[in-house]
Amino acid sequence: MSVLTAQLDVPLHHGAPGAARRAVVAVLGGWGFRDQGWLDATAVVVSELVTNAVRYGGGCVALQVEAHGDEVVVSVADSSPVEPRRRDPDDVGGRGIALIEALAAGWTVRNHEGGKQVRVTLHPCPGVGMAMSGGAA
Repeated sequence: MSVLTAQLDVPLHHGAPGAARRAVVAVLGGWGFRDQGWLDATAVVVSELVTNAVRYGGGCVALQVEAHGDEVVVSVADSSPVEPRRRDPDDVGGRGIALIEALAAGWTVRNHEGGKQVRVTLHPCPGVGMAMSGGAA
C-alpha cells in the first residue's frame, strides 16, 4: 500500500487557517476520505495547528498531510523551537491543544530545521480502510 503525501506552504496572515482547512479537506476528499464528521474534525485540528504556527512560530510555516491506508497524519512545521503546551484557557486562547487532544488519536513534536514540527495522528476515517484496501466502503 502506498503513502499519499501533500505539502503546502502556508501564508503568514489572518486567512491562513481557513486556507489551510479548505486545502486539506480538498486533498483528503480527493484521496477518498468522505466522512463529513471526520473531515470537520480534521478541519478543526488543521485550523488549530496553523493558527498556533502563524501566531507563535514565525518564519516559514509548512503543512504536510500523509495518508497510509486509513491512518492520516497532519503536521505543521514552523521556525520556533518552542514546543506547544497545554495551558489554562483565557480570553485570548489556550484551547488549541485540548481541542487537538479531543479530536485526534495523538500528537508529537519533533525538531525540524531549527524549529519544530507538530505531528497529529488522526482517528481512522470511517469507511476508508475497506475502500483503500479494495473492499466495499
